Amino acid sequence: MELIQSRFNGTDMAVRNSASELFNLTSLMSTADTTSVSTNSAINYFYSQLQQLYETLTTVTKNFQPLNEDSIRLSTESLRRQNLLQACQNEINLIKQSKAEIDSYIVGLGPNHEILQHELDSVKQKVEDLQYISYDGTFTWKISNVAENMGDAQSERQTSIYSPAFYSSPTGYKMCIRLYLHGDGNARRTHMSLFFLIMRGPFDAILKWPFNFKVTFCLYDQSGQQRHIIDSFRPDTKSNSFQRPRSEMNIASGIPQFFPLPMILQDDNNYIKDDTMYIKCLIDFGDISKIILPFALSLNPALPHHVQRHMIRVETDRRLQLEQQSTSSTNLTNNNNNS
Repeated sequence: MELIQSRFNGTDMAVRNSASELFNLTSLMSTADTTSVSTNSAINYFYSQLQQLYETLTTVTKNFQPLNEDSIRLSTESLRRQNLLQACQNEINLIKQSKAEIDSYIVGLGPNHEILQHELDSVKQKVEDLQYISYDGTFTWKISNVAENMGDAQSERQTSIYSPAFYSSPTGYKMCIRLYLHGDGNARRTHMSLFFLIMRGPFDAILKWPFNFKVTFCLYDQSGQQRHIIDSFRPDTKSNSFQRPRSEMNIASGIPQFFPLPMILQDDNNYIKDDTMYIKCLIDFGDISKIILPFALSLNPALPHHVQRHMIRVETDRRLQLEQQSTSSTNLTNNNNNS
């Protein structure tokens, strides 16, 4: 652009000079007429000046041609650059639009990710539960995230939780446990409530109804002192809770005041460790006495169930023999005293 401006300035100056020369010639011609100078001298001088003017105009014309070419070239280059700039701007707009769409998609992924994670955790829990299905009338329920579940119960966001299903035998009753960590009914805010439910099972048609077996609950003491919380109840055979289920599960029945809340809410209590508690449900098909229950529930859960049953029978027989011996000794003493 500076070169073009320089050439234009030079051409403009040449044109101005030519115009000035032409004006001077006109003045000379006027002077020649008035002073009667020799005609030939005037013509020669005028011709000489015209020749110079012609050369000047030729030079000016030659200078304009490169200027015109430069102007065309610059116009073409400017148009090309404008088109390139517009293309770049369009590309930037597309990138901005794509970024906005990606940002919106990422924002939308947040809730979806949480939902998917929750569903994944639920599926994992169900798979884990399936691995520990019991078919012998006993079930030990591991309850994780006790603090979170307790908070849900206190806020009434979720007042109760259900255990996985378990069975009395491979072809027997289907059952589960329902736990109200913050209590239910009249026991709300005072006791932890624990209930037993009969569920609809695949062999209900050939089972005996109503369900009539004693149910025992045990909240494990995790300190090793075996101060377990044990309570039992016998079914009310007239209640619909123990008839053959007509829906997925019957109405729950159990022990509303199973364990005082102040004790379970104490820090460092022996029943919640690492935010986990263990509750066992035992269906008594052999009429285990109340006296023998603490022994039965203190057995190592790692032992096979048939071994535990055998140990319970042995302990029951041993205690029965001791009781009989004690009775015999008492009778003998009484007879001797009477004699």
